[in-house]
Amino acid sequence: MLDELARGLRKAPQRPAVLRAGWNGGVRTAVTRGELADLAERYAAALHARGIGAGGTVGVAVRPGPRALAVLLAVHRLGARGAVLDPGAGPDVLRARLALARPEVVLADATAQAVAGWARPLARRAHLALPDLAELGPVATVGPRLPGCAPALDAGVRSGVLPRPVEGDGDAAIVFTSGTASRPRAVVHTRASLAAGMRTVAELVRPAADRPVLGGTFFVLVPSLASGAPVALPARSPRALARQLRRLAPQATYLTPPQLRRALAEGAAFTGRVWTGSAPASADLLTRVRRAGADEAWGVYALTELFPAAAVEQAEKAAYGGPGDLVGAPLPGVRARTDDAGQLLLAGPGARDRYLGEAPEEWVATGDRGRTGGGRLVLEGRVKDMVLRGAENIYPGLYEPSLHVAGVELALLVGVPAGDGDERLVAVVQPVAGADAGQVRAALAGPLARMGTARPDAVVLADIPLGGRSRKPDRAAAARMAAERLRG
Repeated sequence: MLDELARGLRKAPQRPAVLRAGWNGGVRTAVTRGELADLAERYAAALHARGIGAGGTVGVAVRPGPRALAVLLAVHRLGARGAVLDPGAGPDVLRARLALARPEVVLADATAQAVAGWARPLARRAHLALPDLAELGPVATVGPRLPGCAPALDAGVRSGVLPRPVEGDGDAAIVFTSGTASRPRAVVHTRASLAAGMRTVAELVRPAADRPVLGGTFFVLVPSLASGAPVALPARSPRALARQLRRLAPQATYLTPPQLRRALAEGAAFTGRVWTGSAPASADLLTRVRRAGADEAWGVYALTELFPAAAVEQAEKAAYGGPGDLVGAPLPGVRARTDDAGQLLLAGPGARDRYLGEAPEEWVATGDRGRTGGGRLVLEGRVKDMVLRGAENIYPGLYEPSLHVAGVELALLVGVPAGDGDERLVAVVQPVAGADAGQVRAALAGPLARMGTARPDAVVLADIPLGGRSRKPDRAAAARMAAERLRG
């Protein structure tokens, strides 16, 4: 699909590629399709002049947007692989990740270099102050430079004949996920697995040409652009996001659950089909999105290792009354089974090839307890989220969906140490803004009573901490907060 996009950008160069909503209510073109193609070729020429080619590795610390898209196209054309870096991860984590990926050059925009102010050597081409890893290579700035930034990527590069686009399979992307500062772990996707994932998104969303799509991930942006649809990145401010939705009236929108909740709190109105993922999405949240104007509201089950894996529409999820969290039917090509511990395993053409430094594996261990049946996947919580109370193993994912009653925004079941290795089970419930606490507790009475021996020892009403780039509920932080509240 990246090949299709690269070819298609030149067919209608004046049509908008990336849109931006102005404060006065209008919508303007930030970058045309031709300008995006020109930028990608310029970056490819600059990388080629630096010796980057098939099998090479390019570190990428560029915010989502036209420049990041152009970098992706340039790296793909040369047959190299892009290692996605998070400059806000902290110096120890970033150094360990760079040592694992060993990029020949790191591309960073000015904002990324500013965020990484703790690593000023990064902006001075001083190899991140790692004398034992000096072969990591220099840093180059993508986009406008600020004082102290590394030289521009294309500084001193004269336009020349670009090599023919690389064809065939090979490593395409390195995305860091779990692991520690001392032992980072990274997912390796191939050109074929990325293409399969993007094809699945295109078939699921079915973007129409010339109508805007709002979303911030490459798996949304690339299929949309390849279909001829202009794209827009979600505004960061919830209020601005609500205005953006009104002005763009997108045919399709992809936002994370936290983004949806904040937009709804600002009175956002939706159009077309809305998709959400990267964190659990309750039936109540999807229902609120439908009530706010969406034609359809979908929850997408996806992992860094396999995006997307399954999807479920609001009506089906709302009608589900069984235990656990229904995430829908596996998407075409995705296979699912469980191991002896009840952990859900997935495989398919869109699955990662391997973890960096490890052998290829067919099946992805999701870390989720789950079950398959009737052509649908139901999650029962994270394997590591099990709470041990007395002699009973309690899996929060079996019961948390039932706590999302009217007036509840988020709900988690967490374990709080109770001495001697035992735990207290605590429900941490975040009410919808403005909801009456007494009414929320009354609405929870029924679901709590139906939990039987898994009924929590206490219920704490509070905002649930979020963490990570996708702003997922932070269970460890929620457990610490619950322990403090109960002590108080």
